[in-house]
Amino acid sequence: MKLRCAVIDDFQSVATTVVDWSPVAEDVEVVPFREHFGTEGELAAALADFEIVVTLRERVRFPATLFARLPRLRLLVASGMRNSVIDFAAAEQHGVTVCGTASSATAPVELTWALLLGLARGIVPEATALRTGGPWQSTLGADLHGRRLGLLGLGRIGGRVAAVGGAFGMDVVAWSQNLTTERAEEVGVRRAASREELLGTSDFVSVHLALGERTRGLIGAAELALMRPTAYLINTSRAAIVDQDALLAALHGGTIAGAGVDVFDVEPLPADHPMRTAPRLLATPHLGYVSRGNYETYYGQAVEGIRAFLAGRPVRRLG
Repeated sequence: MKLRCAVIDDFQSVATTVVDWSPVAEDVEVVPFREHFGTEGELAAALADFEIVVTLRERVRFPATLFARLPRLRLLVASGMRNSVIDFAAAEQHGVTVCGTASSATAPVELTWALLLGLARGIVPEATALRTGGPWQSTLGADLHGRRLGLLGLGRIGGRVAAVGGAFGMDVVAWSQNLTTERAEEVGVRRAASREELLGTSDFVSVHLALGERTRGLIGAAELALMRPTAYLINTSRAAIVDQDALLAALHGGTIAGAGVDVFDVEPLPADHPMRTAPRLLATPHLGYVSRGNYETYYGQAVEGIRAFLAGRPVRRLG
């Protein structure tokens, strides 16, 4: 009898077509789920008969209580090599192997710039007006050349965002708790003396930090108040780094020029969530990692991980 493999949150219905699953077809039945399971109970009921689960990023939590409700589960494959919502100790206790995949920084870097440029040039309102017979030219674009780009975080993604900023002729500065002058110089940017300096002097602020105890709520009402009324905030990292109530207040109050957001406290966003209708907001449904290249990597290496697991060979373990 074949093992059953659930692929969850396959929103685009591409998981089984973007790569070749035939190497495991004789031993595994692959079942994609396009719908999102919003509660642990719904998830446990849907996955009860599966030995293998493939999950995307950190949207779906796998706490100890869920592992206890999935006695058949033996292999959990998560995209990327970092995951903060899987209880690895509980997985081990219940005999579940957790493995990961590679993940390219290219897609989130490109989406960061799509949001930044979209905000700066008013692409959405101008395109909407053109299509609907609205006014011809209603926004005044913000220049990039010569303006300051402030990066919160200068790691794998932040460093590449910095390079694009330099190509646009921007003055790029960066700050994080662990950022050294040497790392900033290596990337070719200036290390800001403080978070407050970066926020108070930047025309565009982009978040590229990992979520942890030190970064959770790093940008709240007090920090947003430091930003210029002409400045924009972009967050393609993790929702919890920016206080969403404070951001909504800043957008409604016009204390910042706008924000580009790809990550939210609840995903998918409920239909009545205030982020859906906030002014001065360019929002996308967590598309940072969503590209053909990344999906080919995620699902292709998921197939490799499943093959290795079935053959008793080492897998890319997480935890």
